[in-house]
Amino acid sequence: MAARKRELTPERSVRHLFGAELRRHREAAGMSLDQLAEVVNSSRSHLGRIELAEYMIPPELPAQLDAAFGTDGIFVKLYALARREVHPDKYRRRMELETRAQAIACYAGQLVPGLLQTEDYARELFRVSNPEATAEEIEEKVAARMSRQALLRANPAPHLSVVLDEASVRRPIGEPVVMRAQLARLAELVDTPTSVIQLLPFEHGGHALMGGTLNLLTLDDGTTVAYEESIATGELLEDRERVVRRMRSYDLLRAYALSPTQTAAFIRSVMEALTP
Repeated sequence: MAARKRELTPERSVRHLFGAELRRHREAAGMSLDQLAEVVNSSRSHLGRIELAEYMIPPELPAQLDAAFGTDGIFVKLYALARREVHPDKYRRRMELETRAQAIACYAGQLVPGLLQTEDYARELFRVSNPEATAEEIEEKVAARMSRQALLRANPAPHLSVVLDEASVRRPIGEPVVMRAQLARLAELVDTPTSVIQLLPFEHGGHALMGGTLNLLTLDDGTTVAYEESIATGELLEDRERVVRRMRSYDLLRAYALSPTQTAAFIRSVMEALTP
């Protein structure tokens, strides 16, 4: 029995509309995904995920589709809109992409990133960010955050590279015992077979990633996407040009950051300075 086609939702975003138009023109031409994949030099699974809006649109594909279907630039025009679109499912999609990542690079300017947080540290953050939240609501959020960390225990686990601004280890969150435990967790992960943590000291001064956090996810197909966050908003970047700029900024920070050995010593010194 043939698998039932997934229903498309072109009204949700330009990306979804692109996928729906791809399927409509493909079926009107009497082509299977395998046949179209040969024409545009792609893979069946790749095209199938583009139809479902689960995958970024490669920049060369729209013109290839217009040529294959004789659509006089329709796909090129849709792509021009889609690449500028803030994806409406960015939070859910970011989590989906994170589970597919083979390598994760992260810059954190003010706080320890979620993948490295202890339960108590995360609990304090949720409490201060929303003082009106109930204990149950906070515990639900803590549980969700801890569940994300399962990917670091997977086999194989993604390679994790983190640059922490000095503020993220200096700023006390919760009681000293909470912060010491959090710093101890960081120290454990500074230099392992799958993780490297480096600290960017205050003395470095200004840089291109100030004011937020950045995550670079290198996926199982070799592509890289970026996710930026500020206080209460986030943006998923899949356009190659913008992602490359963020990658260059991150590489510069790594070059200016302390080595893992120096970072571990720095974290231990901050731990020792915390009052009991």
